[in-house]
Amino acid sequence: MTRIILTRHGHVEGIHPQRFRGRAELALTERGVRDAALTAARIAAEWRPAAVYTSPMQRCVDTGRAIAERVGLSGRALPQLNDLDYGAWQWKTHEEVRAAAPALFDLWFSAPHLVRPPNGEALQDLVARTADALRLIIAAHADETVVVVAHDSVNRALLLQLLDQPLSAYWRTAQDPCGISEILIDHGAVQVLRMNETFHLFES
Repeated sequence: MTRIILTRHGHVEGIHPQRFRGRAELALTERGVRDAALTAARIAAEWRPAAVYTSPMQRCVDTGRAIAERVGLSGRALPQLNDLDYGAWQWKTHEEVRAAAPALFDLWFSAPHLVRPPNGEALQDLVARTADALRLIIAAHADETVVVVAHDSVNRALLLQLLDQPLSAYWRTAQDPCGISEILIDHGAVQVLRMNETFHLFES
C-alpha cells in the first residue's frame, strides 16, 4: 500500500490578484516560508515519509526542502510534476487574458478540457505526464509513505486520476497553498482520507 501525502507549494506572488503563473520562477513569500515550515511540522508529527518528491519549480523545491529536512530526507525533483505550461498566458493576470480572449478565457473555466492556451499545454498533456509520475512513485514505494509537493494544476490532475473523474471536473477540487491531502493506493484501490486540509496553517 502506497500512502501519498499531497501538498501544494507555499504562498507566492501572483495568487492574489490571480495570474497564470505556470512556468514562471517564483520565490516563496514570507508567508510561504512560514507556511512551508508549519506544513513540515505537521507532516513530521503525523507520518514517516520514505521520500519527498517535488516539481522542479523553485517554489516547490523550497517547500519540499522544508519538509524533507524536518523528516531527515532530501527532496527529489520530478520533471513530470512541473506546472502547466500556460504559453502566451504565462504571468498575465486573469483580467488581461479575459480582455484579450474573452471566449477562450470563459471556456477555460466552463470546459477546461477543451482549451489549450496559445503555445501552451492542454489538460490532456498535463494528465499524461502526471500519470507517469504517479506510476513511478507507486512502483518505487509499494509499501511506503511519500510526500509529493506540486502545483494547483498538477495536484488537481493527480486527484482527477485517483478519483476516476473526467477532465471536465478539473475545477471541482480546491488546492490551497500548503493544503494537505492524504491518499492510500492498494493494488489499484484508492481511498482519499483527507482533502486540502489547511488547519495546521492557522494554529497558534
